[in-house]
Amino acid sequence: MKTLDTLNFDNRFARLPEKLFSRVTPRGFARPHLVAFNPDVAALLDLDPAEAQKPDFCAFFGGQKVLPGSEPLAMKYTGHQFGIHNPELGDGRGMLLGQVRNSKGETWDLHLKGAGQTPYSRFGDGRAVLRSSIREYLGSEAMHHLGIPSTRALCIIGSDEPVQREKTEHGAMLLRVADTHIRFGHFEWLHHSSQPELLKALADHVIANHYPECRDDTQPYARFFDEVVKRTARLMAQWQLVGFAHGVMNTDNFSITGTTFDYGPFGFLDAYEPGYICNHSDHSGRYAWNQQPSVGLWNLNALAHGLSGLIEHDALVASLQSYEHALLAHYGAGLRAKLGLQEERPEDRDLGIGFLDLLMKNGADYTRSFRALATLKTTGEKPALRDDFVDREAFDAWLLRYQARLHAENSDDAARRIRMNAVNPKYILRNYLAQIAIDKADNGDYSEIDKLYRLLQRPFDEQPENENYASLPPDWGRHMEISCSS
Repeated sequence: MKTLDTLNFDNRFARLPEKLFSRVTPRGFARPHLVAFNPDVAALLDLDPAEAQKPDFCAFFGGQKVLPGSEPLAMKYTGHQFGIHNPELGDGRGMLLGQVRNSKGETWDLHLKGAGQTPYSRFGDGRAVLRSSIREYLGSEAMHHLGIPSTRALCIIGSDEPVQREKTEHGAMLLRVADTHIRFGHFEWLHHSSQPELLKALADHVIANHYPECRDDTQPYARFFDEVVKRTARLMAQWQLVGFAHGVMNTDNFSITGTTFDYGPFGFLDAYEPGYICNHSDHSGRYAWNQQPSVGLWNLNALAHGLSGLIEHDALVASLQSYEHALLAHYGAGLRAKLGLQEERPEDRDLGIGFLDLLMKNGADYTRSFRALATLKTTGEKPALRDDFVDREAFDAWLLRYQARLHAENSDDAARRIRMNAVNPKYILRNYLAQIAIDKADNGDYSEIDKLYRLLQRPFDEQPENENYASLPPDWGRHMEISCSS
């Protein structure tokens, strides 16, 4: 196991041309303290978890000291924010400390969020707040354990430093861990600023380190883009299947490796509302939950423009045209699994959409309803789930179709329940649960963060001791919109 002094840094990004970044130094908190620590992420880095108890841990990840072997830098990129290209972007409140290679040969980015101003902070203070750091720490862990590619976080470091947002809040730093922090916006910047040599160097770097299967292809850049399209289509399907809303799907918030990235005002569906908007700044609903798949394609189109100097037009178009088929294939397979169906049949799509339509018209809870489907019997009494629907006749009619479909493939109730409970979570990070943890943390009590962290590691398990965490949200916790400010 490694100590903080012996982490195996292999800073590949820092060896790229320096036009791609600016060297920076963290601005530390005067009195940093540990809020949360993730031993599973420490294991990714081969870091001894006992290191978290040492005073230097807060000094390193609270910005007072620079980790031996790290080379802090702020990346430069641009991107489309709410559909409008912004050339003045970059790491404005985060710093890439470097890449750590573990004993398995995996390489992980360490990114310190909230470490102070950089050349790209514009008018910002370069800080993050405790509220948003808790949400990202828990949200990224929730997504990982739901089986969805995501960044993760090693720790949250708190402070008594005041940070002004809509109100005065406590400053915090989050140590984010990811396969890479390279975004669609990197390639947009290099294309729109006419830097073809740098663009090629960055594409070569990404292919070598994250898409090695493309390196020996006769058209490596075209193959690379095609793989990005496939990964993004799969990610969008996964978001929709679990009811996750990102909230700020700007191209600078899209990872080049198809990973859920840059958690801001995200949320999970409670009642099934396809037009759910979790970001209170999204007045037009551009990033509403039901718009996410189309925004994924829009962002890929922006990336295609960024790569157009390396890839022929027809190849770009062909890859973009494959997006819808890949998305629907992943979503269709996932929806069948959520319904407990093992065989693919033509009527499955209408059956799944029919259930979603019932959820929408009756305001039923998305996660709880799919979980409860596993308890339905192919014959016998009407299920308890029926009571969640105002229109009982419509539910009964759908239930008859569902039971007939299960009979058609000789479905076994007990085996189906096991399969369905393995894909339909019982526990998700509902906004009100995160808010309770935030409110307690604001008063110096971090116990709820740790409790949610442990709960969300096993989202598909019954966990009877935590049954209350699967309850419907209270009145105050429904329809919560989250601020972009962090």
